[in-house]
Amino acid sequence: MTLYIDADACPVKAEAERVATRLQTRMVLVSNGGIRPSQNPLVDSIFVAQGPDEADKWIADHATKGDVVVTGDIPLAAKCVAAGARVLKHNGEELTPANIGMVLATRDLMSDLRSADPFRQGGGRPFSPADRSRFLDALDRILRAAAR
Repeated sequence: MTLYIDADACPVKAEAERVATRLQTRMVLVSNGGIRPSQNPLVDSIFVAQGPDEADKWIADHATKGDVVVTGDIPLAAKCVAAGARVLKHNGEELTPANIGMVLATRDLMSDLRSADPFRQGGGRPFSPADRSRFLDALDRILRAAAR
């Protein structure tokens, strides 16, 4: 089992590393660069080519059944769920085969609404300490379950 982190805009990298270290789980940070590699021997950093969705493509190509992926990118999440990986958003919400279709449809609808109305701005509420706490709890639970 491997924990993959879509690291370019991930607000919970340090928290994920703490949980992965405590549970002795291999963690892979995937990004276009600009993040400092961890000195932790359980953490690998993968730097992909510059360009849109390169990190997402790499994760989608490598995540398999039994792995855990942390991402806020819904299309990437859908690919990983289809591959059998467990997916967790930064706020602790788990994306599963039961809910990924609705989440993907909502994302597409909101994208269409934003493109149709140039005055519609914003993307939701800011990331909060409660989100961070939910993430830590959910990641711990999911990694323990995946290890069984």
